This record gives sequence, structure tokens and C-alpha cells, in this order.
Amino acid sequence: MDKEKIEYHVRGILEAIGEDPDREGLRETPDRVARMLEEVLAGTAYSNHDIAVMFGKTFTSEGSEDIDSAVVMKDITVFSYCEHHLALMYDMRVNVAYIPRGRVLGLSKIARICDMAAKRLQLQERLGRDIAEIISEAAGTPDVGVKISGCHSCMTARGIKNASAVTVTTTFMGAFRSDRELKALVD
Repeated sequence: MDKEKIEYHVRGILEAIGEDPDREGLRETPDRVARMLEEVLAGTAYSNHDIAVMFGKTFTSEGSEDIDSAVVMKDITVFSYCEHHLALMYDMRVNVAYIPRGRVLGLSKIARICDMAAKRLQLQERLGRDIAEIISEAAGTPDVGVKISGCHSCMTARGIKNASAVTVTTTFMGAFRSDRELKALVD
């Protein structure tokens, strides 16, 4: 990420909206914004494959080949930024379920995958697909379900200004595509 370029352009935005970027309260704003973007968009530096490798720590799932089993984690909180307006997507809750195929992910890795995939300019629909693809690769399973519900400030704070609107998206891979019981796990 080019922090100097971000600082230059933030200064220009401040000037363009009629602010004085040299006044006391704004003097350090370009640097602050550049550091914030470096943090909240850290996932931009990584492909889905990179994230799967980064957080792909798995453990043997002994004996699970003979039984039906699923790993489900719910209410993972993330936030992201809408690529259309650079607006905050907030109060986002991610539910993830997958069927282990001899290996299970460390639980913290599931939350870390969701967090890193969200640290990009995103669409909620793509975020769900990204998380599902990463979990699939990291856990070595084709069977993954992801549900995301969240608020978008491009809906709540501007435009229609509908403060109570919540967007819900689902992504189903493998057995989750056709099995209603599996789909229900991510609800």
C-alpha cells in the first residue's frame, strides 16, 4: 500500500470539500487515514489462496470418516468497506459450517479467515464466496456453507437512509448446495 499517495489524495479531498488541511484538527488527518486504510484493508495484499495458506493450520479429525460430522461457528463479527461507495459495512455476523474430510481447522483460524477476507474493498456477496473458497481450500473439503448478515452505511447513512435495513447473503458449496439440513446449520 502506498501511504504517501494516500496522504496526498486525502489532503486533496479535504481541500476539495472546502476544508483547510493545515488547520490544527486536520493537520495529521492524511497520515491517520493512510494508517487506518493500511490496517482495515490489509487483506487486499493477499489472494484467497494466500489466506488459506496463512490460516490453514489443521488437525487430524480421527474417526470422523465413519460418522456424519460438521464444524459450525456462528456470530463471527467482521466489518468491511463497500467497494461502490467506500462506505462501512458493519454489524456483520458470519456463520460458517463445513464437513471435515479427515482434517479440521483450528477454531481461531475460521474467525481469522473471515476477518482477513473482510479486510478488502468488498461486496457482501463476494465476501461470502471468498470465505467459502478459503475455508474449502484450508480445510481440504468441498462442503462449506457461509451466511452473512450485516448493515451497510451506503444504505443506512446516505441514499435511502433506511437505518433498519439488514442484508443477508448465503454461499453454499458441495453438499451444502442441495442438503436442507446442512443449509440449516448456517442459520
